[in-house]
Amino acid sequence: MDYIQIAIETTHEAVEAISYFLVEEMSGGVEICDPIDVVSQDRSQVIFDLIDESLISEDMDTVVVKAYFSTEIDIVEKVEAIKGHLKHISEFLNIGTGKITLLDIPEEKWANEWKKYYKPVKLGDHIVIKPKWETYEAEVDDLIIEMDPGMAFGTGTHETTAMCAQLVEKYIRPDQTIIDIGTGSGILGIIAAKMGAQKVIGVDIDPVAVKVAKENVAYNHVEDQMEVYAGNLIDVVKEKGQIVVSNIIADVIIMLADQVEQVITEEGIWIASGIIQMRKDDVIAAIEANGFEIIEIHEQKEWVAVVARRRK
Repeated sequence: MDYIQIAIETTHEAVEAISYFLVEEMSGGVEICDPIDVVSQDRSQVIFDLIDESLISEDMDTVVVKAYFSTEIDIVEKVEAIKGHLKHISEFLNIGTGKITLLDIPEEKWANEWKKYYKPVKLGDHIVIKPKWETYEAEVDDLIIEMDPGMAFGTGTHETTAMCAQLVEKYIRPDQTIIDIGTGSGILGIIAAKMGAQKVIGVDIDPVAVKVAKENVAYNHVEDQMEVYAGNLIDVVKEKGQIVVSNIIADVIIMLADQVEQVITEEGIWIASGIIQMRKDDVIAAIEANGFEIIEIHEQKEWVAVVARRRK
């Protein structure tokens, strides 16, 4: 399947509003190209290898938000919807030029071209996410996760995944059962398995993600601990975990709020991420209304991760 990239030139001020609309209202995959991220990056970190340094020469006041869609969509309808949203938010935000450009991306390029920018990255003190085609000289106590995310979400480089990984590392205990909702590439479930979880259940409604996750489970030799299922949460998960992880989007987390209670133990921990700043309060309200108390809130850039405990 080929894809279409819709790129929007805007300002730092309007990035969150545009990104939120593209993800939550138009179901697009989003990439934010911000030259300030390059010049402010700590070059001592492994993740710097992911940065396209050609961005340094770009206008520092211009951010490009790129959204990706299947060629099967009505592209005229999508562009008109984006134009309408830009006009709306321009009434209260400076959106810059608002220039929209389109680019066709063949499936082969979509599937493989990104790999040259995906390098080993360290999350926290111990977790290292290593593309399976890359080499990495491990340090003492490194926990290496071999990944090929393919067409599934979850490389470990996005703020939402990184926050989830660090929180899993904080809360996991030996011999627990972990449930990973919207497992994507399987990255969070695999981290849990490598940290000693007795059992990990990954579930995703996307059959492509399930296939990718199963392959990554095999790469990491955690087949005895982690199982991956296709389908809706309560339709396929029939047991309870001490930790539930859901790195999705705000609206799905809100929808899941009255279902997670069915798959989590009393006083179990729910780690929810993928929440854009402007939806934080909505998500927290839904979680609290369904038998959970908020115990931690983490924020990176425009993204939020929430840790909640199921009440007795």
